[in-house]
Amino acid sequence: MNAYTGASAVVVGGSIGGLTVALLLRDIGFRVEVYERTPTPLDGRGSGIVLQPDTVRWFAERSDQNLADLQTSTSYVQYLQRDGGVAHREKATWTYTSWGTFYRALLADFGTEHYHYGEYACGFSQDADRATVRFVSGTTASAELVVFADGITSTARERFDPDAKLAYAGYIGWRGTVARSALSPSTRDTLDDAITYDVIPHSHITMYPIPGEDGLGAEHRLMNYVWYRNVAPGPDLTEMLIDKRGFHGSVSVHPGQVQDRYVREMRQAAADAFAPAVAEVVLATETPYLQVLSDVRSSKMALGRVALIGDAACASRPHAAAGTAKAAADGWALAAALHDAGGDIVSALTKWEPAQLQLSDSLLRRVVDMGERSQFHNTWIPGDPDLRFGLYGPGR
Repeated sequence: MNAYTGASAVVVGGSIGGLTVALLLRDIGFRVEVYERTPTPLDGRGSGIVLQPDTVRWFAERSDQNLADLQTSTSYVQYLQRDGGVAHREKATWTYTSWGTFYRALLADFGTEHYHYGEYACGFSQDADRATVRFVSGTTASAELVVFADGITSTARERFDPDAKLAYAGYIGWRGTVARSALSPSTRDTLDDAITYDVIPHSHITMYPIPGEDGLGAEHRLMNYVWYRNVAPGPDLTEMLIDKRGFHGSVSVHPGQVQDRYVREMRQAAADAFAPAVAEVVLATETPYLQVLSDVRSSKMALGRVALIGDAACASRPHAAAGTAKAAADGWALAAALHDAGGDIVSALTKWEPAQLQLSDSLLRRVVDMGERSQFHNTWIPGDPDLRFGLYGPGR
């Protein structure tokens, strides 16, 4: 019998990282309940994900679903010039998915019977045998193991490290997707088989094709992008983050809610600065949205029988395209530590923590350097191998 057969686990956060760790814990014997704060199924607003080995490992090793049905790919990395010429192009295969496509696939494997919507965790306590999560609804959930995978705004992080606060990076990301079918033939030809960069002073944009809601075929694909633009902290940023309803977004302003004047300015700036194909994508975006770029890292990820993983433990700028991979890596390492511990949960978490803290630290240091080079020092050089994606290092 497995050492954890009949043991219980609670996962707080039902996004990609939470579902990955929930599936892995269930595989080693735990009875797992997942609690998600949003009241309805998540949709991810169409955002793209660059797939890394840790991200796809569940589908590569454990799932009956075919990974090929969840992803698109490109064969090149290219940098375009303002006149549309190619500043740099190299052979490099990358694969991508849409957030919604990947989330739905993980949820299909986990099922919905033990997945609870609309439960916002506000705190936890523990004794020698169990940990108890408190929700704003007044309900509680107790288990031998609790994993917080509740993202960049984690309510648990402060209990692990009171000094771990979000630090604004000094720039925001404009994000959006456009149907490939809505783009001109010349733009499709330019962008279809590459991840594309356009680097301008104190800024850059990157874009790549992702699956659409209706499938992987070229007729369904979306062009996904993120454009990094400097906005100084202070009243201008605060004003920019007030949405059309009058609500202030601390980490994002959702599609359709960004004030129209900012969208108009963004479109004009894109038309003035970018290569024609890149500009066309930005201008064609009906509802672009804003992401506030911030960094945070907890100095602890294990507290008794409670673990902190993914963005809840360390959230960083997305320049290495490794945030989702980091959450998955935390989950795989946790499951392995628990398996090796033979039933001793507290000992497993204690042994698991140091390597994951080191991984968080190295990733955070690298993406901060990448962001500084792009946004403030203008030393982001097309083709520089140090700028490649990767969780464990450039290209790794």
